[in-house]
Amino acid sequence: MELFYFNPSEEEQKKLGDFIKSNASAAGAEFSQSFEWGEFLEVSGAEILRVGVKKSAGKEWEILLAATLVKKKIGGKFFYYYAPRGPIYKQSGNPVEVLEFLFQEIKKLNEPALFLRFEILEFKADEFKKIASPEKPLLFKKTINLQPAKTLLLDLKKSTEELLKEMHQKTRYNIRLAEKHGVVIKEGKADELKEFWRLLKTTGERDNFRLHPFSHYEKLMALNNQAPGFIKLYFAQVEGKNIAAGIFSFYGDKVTYLHGASDNEFRNLMSPYLLQWSLIKYAQAAGYLYYDFYGIDEKKWPGVTRFKTGFGGYVFEYSGTSDLVFKPVIYRVYEFLRKLRRLI
Repeated sequence: MELFYFNPSEEEQKKLGDFIKSNASAAGAEFSQSFEWGEFLEVSGAEILRVGVKKSAGKEWEILLAATLVKKKIGGKFFYYYAPRGPIYKQSGNPVEVLEFLFQEIKKLNEPALFLRFEILEFKADEFKKIASPEKPLLFKKTINLQPAKTLLLDLKKSTEELLKEMHQKTRYNIRLAEKHGVVIKEGKADELKEFWRLLKTTGERDNFRLHPFSHYEKLMALNNQAPGFIKLYFAQVEGKNIAAGIFSFYGDKVTYLHGASDNEFRNLMSPYLLQWSLIKYAQAAGYLYYDFYGIDEKKWPGVTRFKTGFGGYVFEYSGTSDLVFKPVIYRVYEFLRKLRRLI
């Protein structure tokens, strides 16, 4: 096996995309490990390292693993790498062996990290302890989840009739109510982003949640300049007025609901329900296999979770976030300071 780096050429972009899509997990292809999402993070100011593990056989070689690593500075010269929803490994191979190789190689990089933070779908530290040699010990620590531990998925291989039947009765009622009152769904353009921002600010004030700056959403929509159709904006309208909106990612076999917003006016028309249902049907007709509501938590987001689970589907639970520690003494100091900051 050999560690290598993906370069930004079109050929390498395609190789990385093909690998991620063809080795999608039970939750579908992970857009946050895509080349496109790495581009978004770079434009937003992040440093990205795209690495892979390959196996050669003569002149031929195959990719066994791919990981987009985000460099996160801690302070001074210290930093760590973060692989959101990754690394991605070949489904038919031996993931433990390949991941162990990657872990050992990252330890040897010229610019050493304090630790590697990752979110492998099915991670069991005990399996790595069995194969790691005494000379190359691996120290893993479970840490706070950076992304939602659970999400809600719809299986789009089911018919629209089956999907409707699995919904909560109140959700079906709200969809019909929005249709009855003339709510229509239309795709938005990048130059309509200020309308989304208006609705988002209204939602943030009403529901008391923190927003990204406007530039975050601008850069998100700008991804379509390099990857048309990767991010889409949709509005729910009544009498030509935008009353709800959503931003969605379209990647591999999955459509993911990223951001939603609605106006205070016309809330009785239940437009967010029709917006979701329209995107579900669109995704299904376009051949996608999964619709991902991207995060549920009954304790942290009770209202949003009730809204999402009303659409039926099934709960998918990730393995969570873990750290592979390279410098144990400094890591313990980092952990202490991190806990202290949360208490302040």
